[in-house]
Amino acid sequence: MSIEALFGKTGDHSVPVYIIAEIGVNHNGSLERAKSCIDEAVNCGANAVKFQTFKSEKLVTKQAQKADYQTENTGSSETQLEMLKKLELSFEDFTYLKQYCKQKGIDFLSTPFDEESAAFLDSIDVHAFKIGSGDMNNIPLLRQLNRYKRPVLLSTGMADLEEIQESLVELDQCDVAILHCTSDYPAPLHDVNLAAIQTLKRTFNRVTGYSDHTEGVEITLAAVAMGARIIEKHFTVDRNLPGPDHQASLEPAELRQLIAGVRHIELAWGDGQKRCMPSEENTRKVARKSVVAARDKKAGEVLAEEDLSVKRPGTGLAPKYYFELLGRELTKDIREEQLLSWDDVR
Repeated sequence: MSIEALFGKTGDHSVPVYIIAEIGVNHNGSLERAKSCIDEAVNCGANAVKFQTFKSEKLVTKQAQKADYQTENTGSSETQLEMLKKLELSFEDFTYLKQYCKQKGIDFLSTPFDEESAAFLDSIDVHAFKIGSGDMNNIPLLRQLNRYKRPVLLSTGMADLEEIQESLVELDQCDVAILHCTSDYPAPLHDVNLAAIQTLKRTFNRVTGYSDHTEGVEITLAAVAMGARIIEKHFTVDRNLPGPDHQASLEPAELRQLIAGVRHIELAWGDGQKRCMPSEENTRKVARKSVVAARDKKAGEVLAEEDLSVKRPGTGLAPKYYFELLGRELTKDIREEQLLSWDDVR
């Protein structure tokens, strides 16, 4: 399933949830590791992989410090620029990876962090742009992406509804999906605010998803149960590798578990019509009850409460007819524990 299948079907659960394995910079600057991540994502059943495309010098100043989680995971002896230089892939690498994804049958997505990277990604026909939460209010970048008219996944960590609306105004030529997000790594559960998924859907009436930074898979599955149609989750081949994002990422076995869980939720979603389901029919006959004779009675006698009982199985008159049977005359003899029918009375 491609990302385009989601747009125009806002909230339509006949379209499977679109699952993105966020490789990001977990390739650690290695093309071979990036390929390995793609291979694992394909094996797990992801719909897309996503990278981060940037020129480090255009992304941060030389003096910019790392975020707390980056310092915790990589140490404090280098600047953010020095860290990012180690995690940068070339445009030639991404051209190759885009083609590699095509061969493997998985969508290639990426987040551009600067204008040059955005233009490059457009030139190689990226399936969709992802806008990170840090750039969701970067109006010059949004206006550039708007000119390309490609699908956009807008992450909304740290944002309020007014800021999201301002961003959407700048993307009026694009199909935009809005992703709820909490921008901490890992995100603490008390700040996840999953109910915001429904707020975003109700407010903007667009395809809505969840970019998850929590540990494990349970919160992601809860997001799907609350209506998220796109799921993005950080992914690595080995959580023990050095780098800022590995520790908050899923390994292959966990991604496989997540995807299986999402597909199970889809199977269980249903159409919302409350009714007896086919698998319940046999149980209904066995577990429900019927009105039965409490003792032998002769034709012509009148039924009283002491003549009736309610017992399994549920293949006779339902108990809701109990009181309608009282005072009726029997048309034939009945035996104790016989299931009654309307033919037995008048």
